Amino acid sequence: MITIRTSRPDDGERTIEIWRHAVDATHHFLTQQDRQAIDAMVCDFLPQVPLLLAVDANDYPLAFMFIDNGHMEALFVDPACRGKGIGAALVRHGLARHPAMTTDVNEQNPQALGFYEKMGFKRTGRSALDGQGRPYPIIHLKYGIP
Repeated sequence: MITIRTSRPDDGERTIEIWRHAVDATHHFLTQQDRQAIDAMVCDFLPQVPLLLAVDANDYPLAFMFIDNGHMEALFVDPACRGKGIGAALVRHGLARHPAMTTDVNEQNPQALGFYEKMGFKRTGRSALDGQGRPYPIIHLKYGIP
């Protein structure tokens, strides 16, 4: 059974672990230098923000999501738990609070793009560079567009 709860200060190490494992499993397109730079940024950022965590019956985090002003900034699922509906449960939880939620996904991550489109998100645009100006195209998505 999965429960969704807000993160606590002692969850920081596990959320970084989830992020690292998920990125290693899905972001093969990142250069080693960019991966290291993003890792440093994430290690400073993740423990400081309120995340929604999907936890198991023992309160062990399996996935997390970060929403800022209706924009899903992050959704990462431990690769050992992928395909079990945990990410979808987090997204549905977020949509209950933000019915017109937006998100961005790396164009080079077709599994994630397919997941969001299956969840009902529609493409609204594309940027040639990511938010830090790196050459990783971003697809912009929004939920609830007819």
